[in-house]
This record gives sequence, C-alpha cells and structure tokens, in this order.
Amino acid sequence: MTIAGRCHCGNITFTLRWTREEIPARACDCSFCVKHGGVWTSDPDAALEVTVRDRALVSRYRFGTATADFHVCARCGAVPLVTCEVGGQLRAVVNVNVLEGIDRARLRPAAASFQAEELDDRLVRRQRNWIGTVRIDGA
Repeated sequence: MTIAGRCHCGNITFTLRWTREEIPARACDCSFCVKHGGVWTSDPDAALEVTVRDRALVSRYRFGTATADFHVCARCGAVPLVTCEVGGQLRAVVNVNVLEGIDRARLRPAAASFQAEELDDRLVRRQRNWIGTVRIDGA
C-alpha cells in the first residue's frame, strides 16, 4: 500500500510504501515530541520517498543525543519525519499526524519512552525498527 504524507503547507511531502495492515503510532514522551505532536511510525520493510520543494524552509533540529534530525517545516511548523544515519544507511520514522487519506482506525496507538535508553541501544533499535529505505530529494 502507498500512503501519502505532507507538512501542513506542502513544502515537505512524502510517499510511504507500507507493508503492514496496521500502523503503529508511538507517542514519544520527550519534550520535543510532546510540544510538536510527534506520534511516530516505522517499518523496516517500508520505503520512504521524500520531496522538499524549498529546502531553505526546512530546519533540521537535533537535541539530546544529537543522533537524529527532526525535519521541521519553517513555513508551517509541522514535523513530518525524523532521520538518523545508522551503519552508513539513512533510516527514518514518519509522523502519523501528517498522513493523508488513511483510515485512522488502522492506527495502533502506544506510549513510547526512550529517555533512559543508552546511546548504543538507541542506534541498534533504530537500525532494527526504523524505515530501511529512505530517499530525500531536494534536501
């Protein structure tokens, strides 16, 4: 199945080739995700193609361990995706709040807390669980 997503103004758009029936929706409890409505999904077998119309309007924000880039649209403020390079490969999660045309009943909400996670464990988890095929045009 192909799922479209975008920030509010459409500067950052993506196509997600999804392999599962259900869509996990992990609400992270870190201060950034709480303040920005970050509810993330990923599938290592999925493929993500991102298009950025105006890269000057995209901020990449890092905090905490500084191992992940939160892609923030400077025009509308939405955070549609997060990327991290692990083992030489770009990985990503996408925000379920920016998905378009999906049946919200497919979402499987869950709380997530990674604040006590050690750095090496965090990178291993991302390599195992985050979207494994990521391409970003215009970034």
